[in-house]
Amino acid sequence: MISIGEIIGCLELNAHPTLQESYDNAGLLTGQASTEAKGVLVCLDSTEQVIEEAIRRGCNLIVAHHPIIFSGLKKINGKTYVERAIIKAIKHDIAIYAIHTNLDNVIKGVNAKIAEKLGLKDIRILNPKPNLLKKLVTFVPHAAIEQVSEALFAAGAGHVGNYDECGFQTIGSGTFRGNESSNPVIGEKGKRHTEAETRFETIFPVHLEHTIIQALKKAHPYEEVAYEVYSLDNQWQEVGSGIIGQLTEALEPLAFLNHLKKSMNLPSVKYTPVQKQIKTVAVCGGSGSFLLKKAIGVGADAYVSADFKYHEYFDAEKHLMIADIGHYESEIFTTELLRDIILKNFPTFAVLLTEINTNPIKYY
Repeated sequence: MISIGEIIGCLELNAHPTLQESYDNAGLLTGQASTEAKGVLVCLDSTEQVIEEAIRRGCNLIVAHHPIIFSGLKKINGKTYVERAIIKAIKHDIAIYAIHTNLDNVIKGVNAKIAEKLGLKDIRILNPKPNLLKKLVTFVPHAAIEQVSEALFAAGAGHVGNYDECGFQTIGSGTFRGNESSNPVIGEKGKRHTEAETRFETIFPVHLEHTIIQALKKAHPYEEVAYEVYSLDNQWQEVGSGIIGQLTEALEPLAFLNHLKKSMNLPSVKYTPVQKQIKTVAVCGGSGSFLLKKAIGVGADAYVSADFKYHEYFDAEKHLMIADIGHYESEIFTTELLRDIILKNFPTFAVLLTEINTNPIKYY
């Protein structure tokens, strides 16, 4: 049996819920994690029509990018499309799980899928987030430093950009004296002991703190483990808004627009003209106008996103091309990303992509 919670767990290993924005409502919106998963339907929007599709296709878990419940509901009587969707999901025991801005904010998330479609290389986060990393300092007898560091790395510590198992060691001496209730591994009760120790330092994401400390205590040979945890202001290069990368070759503006339409299967593109070739491209799925100044500041030639207001197009000031491809259109391939994450962990499980186009905007 595969539970709904197990499927959620594999998704959250890729985009932890703590990485969502404060205004968001990602997570399990209906249903229980302990329920057996019979099939997964992946979509952008868990509308009433999509829930009917899940019932018809034998899926009791919907994994959606957008949370159908975004702000609080005071009444559920079917007057709105949100209420009708929730009522139908509960009546038919359909669990709805949303993975929204936490998936937007990871380097292998929504924006990476856009970058993949466009063929961008050397990608990096456009606007990395600060205050999401911590540093662990601990003191380990020389003979145990390998087992302790290995345990911490296995628990998720020591990742810096394209490198892992990153740490720093300093040789020194530690002293301690155990009381009558102690059970020292090294030394004797009631006597001060001096031990050759290694000071070991490494970093980890804030959401892994409990896991990291538990791994440290399990691997460390001492009865009482000395350690320190510091909050860091550093930007986390793997988490943040948008992505920037390079095309394999520079394209003239019209050629770039044709490439964009073909790669993203677009009916049309709203854009601002530029008089230069396009090589460096920034992307942000969904509403991305808040990153325009950042894209300009890092030297992007084009910025692919959606939901720009009329006056925001003026802000490009010919520094770059704004390519507004539409909210739905910028995120539709997220369904492929989510399907692939689930199938990587559960290769024989039924994971279906919705056949419903939930885009509320039509083109004539």
